[in-house]
Amino acid sequence: MVGSISSTSINRRLARALARLAPAGVELVEIPIKDLPFYSPDHDADFPQVARDFKQAIADVDGVIIVTPEYSRSIPGVLKNALDWSARPYGQASFDHKPTAVIGTSGGPISTAAAQQHLKAILSHYNAPTLGQPEGYIQSTPGLFGVDGAVSNEGTAAFLTSYLAAFTALIARYVDTADAAAGDAAAEDADSDAA
Repeated sequence: MVGSISSTSINRRLARALARLAPAGVELVEIPIKDLPFYSPDHDADFPQVARDFKQAIADVDGVIIVTPEYSRSIPGVLKNALDWSARPYGQASFDHKPTAVIGTSGGPISTAAAQQHLKAILSHYNAPTLGQPEGYIQSTPGLFGVDGAVSNEGTAAFLTSYLAAFTALIARYVDTADAAAGDAAAEDADSDAA
């Protein structure tokens, strides 16, 4: 999920770089946010199709990487709007127990650190298990990320590869836990049937 709808977003380039560097067997797909209308509780009784599709896209993946720019020391409004849609209707929060990672790039030296802290606070409220380390604060320099996602700096490419490895390990822990819980539930059902 890219927290920018800019046509020249360097964070979109970072997202493409992550997709290119994904380990074997891992596919990164974008969950678009640009077509979501402004969230209002007025929609809770009858969610628009675009919001249903958005929530389904989150449900369909094993984990979510949020690639965010920093606007005025926080996340962009369009990203906050998407997160508000994800949390509704009440009791149907999309990020509950969904492994999540946060990363971002900017030209400045703090490289989206303030935005990421705000985003992690929101994700904590959503009960999303969020990757703690490594933290992904990437200072973008001219030509670091190509339009196609190519990374010109070997050190940055190596860091992004290790970041993806850490996130896939987080996802695996939650998938293994969910599979074990499902197996335990099936065993309990079998015991109940046998009794």
